[in-house]
Amino acid sequence: MKLYFSPGACSLASHIVLRELGVPFETVQVDLRSKKTKAGADFTAVNPKGYVPALELDDGEVLTEGTAVLQYLADLKPAQGLAPLPASFERYRLQEWLGFINSEIHKGFSPLFNPAATDAAKDAAKAQLARRLPIVDAALAKKDYLTGRFSVADAYLYTVLSWAGKLGVDLTPYASLAPFLARVGARASVKAARAAEGLG
Repeated sequence: MKLYFSPGACSLASHIVLRELGVPFETVQVDLRSKKTKAGADFTAVNPKGYVPALELDDGEVLTEGTAVLQYLADLKPAQGLAPLPASFERYRLQEWLGFINSEIHKGFSPLFNPAATDAAKDAAKAQLARRLPIVDAALAKKDYLTGRFSVADAYLYTVLSWAGKLGVDLTPYASLAPFLARVGARASVKAARAAEGLG
């Protein structure tokens, strides 16, 4: 398998999960502005959407969209428990969290990455995040991980919350988030993925 990534982007979640699973894979770094790989190849030939993650399978199929990639990876080794079994109610709970992180938190950060965004747009994005972050904070006040044990949803949440500091989003009002980031950040898979992406 081959993971197309950009350092610290949402593809970090897939990178973490690959390392959790211990499956063989390669990484290909992508410049999201130029849409070129580090070797200079046209990334849009791999993923016409032009963003990461993209997972190229050994048979040549390419899977995109982070939530799909995460679930595909988890299902490669179901015994590791990174996602509940398909068609179980617990799996739908996981999908509920993945959908919420994707649409309400990940996308909530998006305007803050945009250099053309006005201060008003950025303030509105931060206000929207301030209405959404209490939901994950409350969930993590009751348990260490979103579904009760470490899952692909936690890898995704960790990744998007790790953007907060550099984007000026204050997480201190949320008592459970700093411990969550520390807990997930201490995992060997996370340390290895961050080091491989040059994130320290």
